[in-house]
Amino acid sequence: MSRIARLSDVLINKIAAGEVVERPASVVKELVENAIDAGASTVRVELDGGGVDRIIVSDDGHGMGRTDAVACLERHATSKLRELDDLFHIDSMGFRGEAIPAIASVSRFTLHTADPSSEVGTRVSVEGGGPPLVEDAPPRTGTVITIEDLFFNVPARRKFLRRGDTELKHAEEAVVRLALAYPEVGFFASHEGGTLFSSAACPDDPRERIAAALGSTAHPHLFPVEERRLGVAVTGYAASPEFTFNNARGLYTFVNRRYIRDRGLIGTIQRAYQDFLAAGRQPVVVLHIDVDPRAVDVNVHPQKQEVRFADARGVQEAVTAALTRMLRAAPWLGSGVEGTGPQAGQPMDAAHYAHAVERFLTRAQEAAWGGPLPTAMDAPGPGPGAPPLGQGGRPGALPFAAAVGQAPAFGQAQPQLNEAPPPGYFGALRPLGMLGGRFHLCEGPGGTLVVMDPHAALERARLTGYLRALESGKPPPAPTLFGTTLELPVAAAKALVEGRDALSRLGFDVEPFGGTTVALKTVPPGLEGADARALLEALARALPPKSATLDTVSLAEAVRVMACHAAKQAGAAPLSDAQLRALLGELDRADFHPPCSHGTVVVLEIPLLELERRAR
Repeated sequence: MSRIARLSDVLINKIAAGEVVERPASVVKELVENAIDAGASTVRVELDGGGVDRIIVSDDGHGMGRTDAVACLERHATSKLRELDDLFHIDSMGFRGEAIPAIASVSRFTLHTADPSSEVGTRVSVEGGGPPLVEDAPPRTGTVITIEDLFFNVPARRKFLRRGDTELKHAEEAVVRLALAYPEVGFFASHEGGTLFSSAACPDDPRERIAAALGSTAHPHLFPVEERRLGVAVTGYAASPEFTFNNARGLYTFVNRRYIRDRGLIGTIQRAYQDFLAAGRQPVVVLHIDVDPRAVDVNVHPQKQEVRFADARGVQEAVTAALTRMLRAAPWLGSGVEGTGPQAGQPMDAAHYAHAVERFLTRAQEAAWGGPLPTAMDAPGPGPGAPPLGQGGRPGALPFAAAVGQAPAFGQAQPQLNEAPPPGYFGALRPLGMLGGRFHLCEGPGGTLVVMDPHAALERARLTGYLRALESGKPPPAPTLFGTTLELPVAAAKALVEGRDALSRLGFDVEPFGGTTVALKTVPPGLEGADARALLEALARALPPKSATLDTVSLAEAVRVMACHAAKQAGAAPLSDAQLRALLGELDRADFHPPCSHGTVVVLEIPLLELERRAR
């Protein structure tokens, strides 16, 4: 009896799915690539359950007739290859004809499409690689593919998926990569009704697409790069050294519009920037490399994220030349008019020299402070996946930032001073006066102008004090307050009564006083004159569940509420010189890592160099 048997088509497709369909993001990538190959001008991706429960990809491409709709479910059935020679000059995203049957074999798959000239559409349904169910459907423009219960019939694969939010991030990144490759196509992605990524077609200004992907603050820092050589064209945008990340998530390289992750190219980009960035920082670059399809092999890896160049060295040299030309010209130092920046090979002017000195000082500061410093521009604005302020994301700028500009301090790499100020920074400030009756102006080290928000500073100082008192295991001393009774909403009164243990741990003494009235007897220091009603209602929303362990983690939100109200009370009147000096001393001892309620920065710095630039 023969020991070798031919595998069934169902089993073959499941094996192929192991290579092609790694996770929901793989499905999103394959289906969106098909939509692009179909000539779509708009692609929409809808996800549920991180993409595990449902993925819907719809496009307005040319659609398919019934014969093609059924044929696309057959393995190695494709419209993109015909002969052997076609394999050596591939100009489409997909070409193997494996993705659709592989996806259909590990999900509940539905395809709804129509030929543009047909009066009847086609719906094809497949469950777990079974026989297709073909039926008439309303005509439509383009194609909609729905994937439900991914890996429902291969539980061994499903159990290796990550948490829903992790899978969602990978799926979102798959959309972003394709959106950066095709700015002339509109991309819209959502998860359970909430927007993940939204960008209309922007063929005239690809920077709009990059800003949608990396944050709106990236747009003014992006500059075009270009290098054309025999057989190689490098185009795209690179950010100035003032806009960087602490990881390589801002590096995108595309070969003939296909996203790739080539170590040689990434290393080439990093080396081009190495003299312009502080240690630990990574550049933001979106590069498109166009070569003859016959000079690159895209059939190296099932995920098609690796390629092999016929002349890898020539490609790397072209990338180096494109980036070096932009960096040496330093267009971000010019007046904004094309052609006014210094050209490569010209002597360094005063601004170049000042920037070089500042970069040297930055590196010296890093060595003294023990780590790389985040840049002033390393806080992306609202964009895909950006966390809200105060929820673990990077704090935002002060409300007045737009008026005075977000200029970097300490040259190229300003530390976010609500996260990691250098030792003794605040004590070295010299008060100058008030701005608008609210903000304090100070002169900082090196001739910088420092604008301080007293509410944010007081909130930071009080937050540190309350947290340290809580961590010590002893409640803060609570002065006696003349008996005050307050009638509160039912939900607030109930939450306060049920949370009396938590309130006591924080230094409050609250007792029920009949109905929805409570008696407030004592409050922690700094809250004696606060609005008692507003404070208690805010605390009622911030207290942990009754069953929670009362520690700094569960009480963190309540402590933030206390700090905010204490700052509001203390900052009701302008600070005297003595009070300001005392506050600056507290800030030097404060912990800047826990987020405050409003997430605002304490100070905004404008270096003298930046003021001189603006005065030119």
